[in-house]
Amino acid sequence: MADYIYLVQMDVPADLEEEFNRIYDIQHVPNIIKAPGVHGCSRFRLESSDADGTARYAALYENDSPDVPSSEGWMAESEKGDWPAKIRPHTTNRTHMIFKRIA
Repeated sequence: MADYIYLVQMDVPADLEEEFNRIYDIQHVPNIIKAPGVHGCSRFRLESSDADGTARYAALYENDSPDVPSSEGWMAESEKGDWPAKIRPHTTNRTHMIFKRIA
């Protein structure tokens, strides 16, 4: 069980949602989980929120330390596949949060 989670939230234009999900599932997640210190990733789509402006998509990465998302391994894996050129430039409303397990 990982001690940290890295929560990434974002929106993507409606006309790119299908491609966004395809690339995230078959390229981006499989690449990122190869980075040292990453134990898994779960993805979510927002169903409801009591806060205006909440991003529609979320990815929850299980990591060994808070430094994993800024590591060389993570950075190298995040630049592979179609994600950096075809998807990342079109994402908006991005947030990045790191949480430490307390119980």
